Amino acid sequence: MPLEIEAHTGARHAAAASSGTAAVVGAAAGPAGSSDRLASPAKTRPIVIGLVNNMPDSALEATERQFAGLLDAAAGPRRLRLRLSSLPELPRSPEALTRIGRDYWPLAELLADRPDTLIVTGTEPRAAQLTAEPYWSSLVSLLAWARTHTATSIWSCLAAHAVVESLDGIRRERLAEKRSGVYAHQILAGHPLLQGVGAPLMMPHSRWNELSADALRAAGYTLLSWSPDTGVDAFVRESQSLLLFFQGHPEYEDTTLLREFRRDVGRYLTGQQGHYPTVPRRYFPATAAATLDAFKAEALATRDPLLLERFPFATLAAALTNSWRTAAVSIYRNWLSIIAAAPASASVLETV
Repeated sequence: MPLEIEAHTGARHAAAASSGTAAVVGAAAGPAGSSDRLASPAKTRPIVIGLVNNMPDSALEATERQFAGLLDAAAGPRRLRLRLSSLPELPRSPEALTRIGRDYWPLAELLADRPDTLIVTGTEPRAAQLTAEPYWSSLVSLLAWARTHTATSIWSCLAAHAVVESLDGIRRERLAEKRSGVYAHQILAGHPLLQGVGAPLMMPHSRWNELSADALRAAGYTLLSWSPDTGVDAFVRESQSLLLFFQGHPEYEDTTLLREFRRDVGRYLTGQQGHYPTVPRRYFPATAAATLDAFKAEALATRDPLLLERFPFATLAAALTNSWRTAAVSIYRNWLSIIAAAPASASVLETV
């Protein structure tokens, strides 16, 4: 398989350093810039990707799987090493902390080993303003590192909002209702990141906030995809390195929006959410309408948390198709091409 997930172990790295030998995945893996990569031909050395997974505990494993699956599909003949990390200030349960301690790289050690690129996810907001979040300083420092040490990096959802506010003072705006569904987008034809991608570009969205297209354009960002229904989907900023931002979620699996919808239904049934959640738009086929309506009617009539046990997940999942996967794979493959070719190119946008 082109992609290998490289777990961090302090003992392994200490052994590699003391022996002076190159390391391999699953045994003694050395840093991204160590002799094992320098001794290999450029075309065969792995691209080392740091996935800074900031999602809540309940979505931690699913997010790993989603990004790993998309990267693996996009890799082609390239070898990829994925190293997992997370912002240390995020509140975690004891169980999640144990798992992170076992499998994840401490952020400082991940950066010290110089991965080729970063993918940084969002998380559920806790403060009214992003600048008041406990992880704000770490995220700003992570951005500074990425701009200096990578040819390109990816910033997803809330992470994208935080970067734009940090760099240009553009604050995201709260939506009247959650934007959830699969939407059709226009694209910037001819852009290297969209090579092989046709219009309309279908992409899932799941968010309560958005960035203004006019504000982004005025600040020098290039919009890659957009829609009257969703506003901006993907966009880039090129300065020291190419920053790729997603307000949508190309990494989502076919059932991800369904799982989020079921979670929100559960929040309604337990009283955590005041209103029954809006059904994701253009996601379920017309044949699912009767099933969705019947369960909603029962939930509104009997607001009982136990009702969630009868949520028709399997019936709804069986009717789903992933209409965005092919385009998502193409976008990520183009992004990996930039990383692979960047050392030999003066401009990252000329390398695809």
